[in-house]
Amino acid sequence: MVIGIGGVSRAGKTALAKQLAKHFRQGGLSTGILHQDEFVYPDEEIPKIRDKVDWEHPGSIDFERFRQAIVEYSQTYDVVIVEGLMALYDEPTNALYDKCFFVNISKATFLERKSKDLRWGREPDWYMEHIWESFQLYGQPGPSVPEMFALSGEKPVDWESMKGFLEKGAQDDM
Repeated sequence: MVIGIGGVSRAGKTALAKQLAKHFRQGGLSTGILHQDEFVYPDEEIPKIRDKVDWEHPGSIDFERFRQAIVEYSQTYDVVIVEGLMALYDEPTNALYDKCFFVNISKATFLERKSKDLRWGREPDWYMEHIWESFQLYGQPGPSVPEMFALSGEKPVDWESMKGFLEKGAQDDM
């Protein structure tokens, strides 16, 4: 099973991926996680905005290498979990997913969480606005996304509903 997780920066995609991996591993399934951030082009090949590397543009992601890794992981692991801002953007990538999750948060929550994220230093306000605008353009699930479960990154996860969503397809395949 290949699961895609999309959503804006700081929505909780990585946390959800880790929780899902733990769930599957406890059930005896080997599980691998792929983070879209690991498949960016070198800085000099990424589009710029105001002389700053534009990580929020689809041109920053090597989708071919990303898809290749998904295929390779699916040959190694029972469950592959893929997460990223644009994880649900690319149609050929979407074709590899069996199930998808979309983690949604409000703009106010995004701005609050992002302003506290100092991993790369303080982001200028204009760039945080750019991240949100890019998410609206490139981070929304497209029409080619397979079965999708939308959840709020601002509320506790409803594990029973999520498990039902995941098991539905597994039972249908039997």
